[in-house]
Amino acid sequence: MDDYSSDVFVNRDDPIPTVVLDGSTPPRPRTPSTSAELSDAEILSRRKGLRGRLSAFTEKVNIQDQLVEKLLAQVVPLDDAQIPQDEPSQKTGSPGVERPNFNLTTMSNNFRRFNARIGVVFVFQARVIRLLSWRRPTHTLSFLAIYTFVCLDPYLLPLLPLTILLLAVLVPSFVARHPAAEFSLSSEQAIGYSPHGPPLAPAITVKPVKELSRDFFRNMRDLQNSMEDFSQLHDGIIRLVVPRTNFSDEALSSALFVVLFVACLFMSIASNVLPWRLIFLTLGWVVTFISHPTIQRQLQTAHEKHIHPQEEKARGWVEKWVERDVILDSAPETREVEIFELQRLSNAGEWEPWLFSASPYDPLSAGRIARDRPVGTRFFEDVLPPQGWEWSEKKWALDLWSREWVEERIITGVEVETEGERWVYDIYDEQATEKVGVVEQPTPVKGKEKPKPQPPKPSWEEGEDGDGRRGEWRRRRWVRLVKRKNIPESTT
Repeated sequence: MDDYSSDVFVNRDDPIPTVVLDGSTPPRPRTPSTSAELSDAEILSRRKGLRGRLSAFTEKVNIQDQLVEKLLAQVVPLDDAQIPQDEPSQKTGSPGVERPNFNLTTMSNNFRRFNARIGVVFVFQARVIRLLSWRRPTHTLSFLAIYTFVCLDPYLLPLLPLTILLLAVLVPSFVARHPAAEFSLSSEQAIGYSPHGPPLAPAITVKPVKELSRDFFRNMRDLQNSMEDFSQLHDGIIRLVVPRTNFSDEALSSALFVVLFVACLFMSIASNVLPWRLIFLTLGWVVTFISHPTIQRQLQTAHEKHIHPQEEKARGWVEKWVERDVILDSAPETREVEIFELQRLSNAGEWEPWLFSASPYDPLSAGRIARDRPVGTRFFEDVLPPQGWEWSEKKWALDLWSREWVEERIITGVEVETEGERWVYDIYDEQATEKVGVVEQPTPVKGKEKPKPQPPKPSWEEGEDGDGRRGEWRRRRWVRLVKRKNIPESTT
């Protein structure tokens, strides 16, 4: 077969380079070539005769599945039962959209189809590398001229994709349909290109490369190198950015936060006066010139000679500034939690311990009106701190300011004990105990004056231990400090 057909996109130049960063793992050596890496011509050349060609054709069909299965066997379990499957979503997606679960056969088929069509990306990547590495200086300078026009006049930016479509797609396609005439005459009899006349050649179509061809393995080679580039770039960014932004070193991350916050304030004020055209123009020219191999060698030499010895000094200056100017909270955050000790008056006239509740269970609380039992625990030891917190003190302390927490909650119908054990009692209501069933309002009698309304009683009263009859419930407040609990690192 013709490996250089013009109807496929394949990078037939140098392979896509792999990036090796400082401290990164070098790419693994390439495994020895197997029979699956041979081209069509090499496979057929080894088989002679009709029977040999038929067996070679059968082997070619089977090699596709064997190759992909060997690749996938390195990253997926062999047993389908071990492959985790997502539960089917109950949401109705857009029409024509499917989200199938992982399937080894589907993955193998999609990988072959993807590898046969990914060549256009590698061709574009190779041409960009060739352009920025000054393989042809005239091309690079032409690119810089176009970039300069766009930077100086950004309104030309919408014109750029239209021009590319016109000159890079339509004009070559027309020339392919109307090729120039070939003459073997002298230069005096030669004529120029003429677009007149009917089409003489078939139209250019883009086709995927044939599986197991040389171009197919070129795509696999570039795909392999691109995956290595992405892994190296990803790991490099993680090593550079994450330790400085995830607050593992809280002082350094706090200093970076302050610097970025100041930069945001500065940009919000001065961004409208900055010469953005000149900035982008300068950056584009600098990046392009840095990509020149000669300048790269000079910059690397200058970095090793002048900048690298000063890196430790600059890093030490930053660490001293962070240590001197960034002040962090050394003590963990603390809060005060409360619990209410409830007691109930028995028929014998004695107070019985009932339970410890998060609610004071006052006469006008929702649970009290609905005649619900208070919720809580019977023993002090069973009271737990809130989730994510731990005790900061060993014991509970009685709140001696009972009047304050009653006023803060606007509790009514209670009697506050300001001395002694600081109990807050329900006010005894004789009408509530004597009146049973439906209570009717008395009808006024003619000739008699209406009783004068009595002034409203206070919502709560102050009293001391031993005062008269009280209501059915009493409560007092206990407090204790808690602090945030350290979250252990999750092991993966």
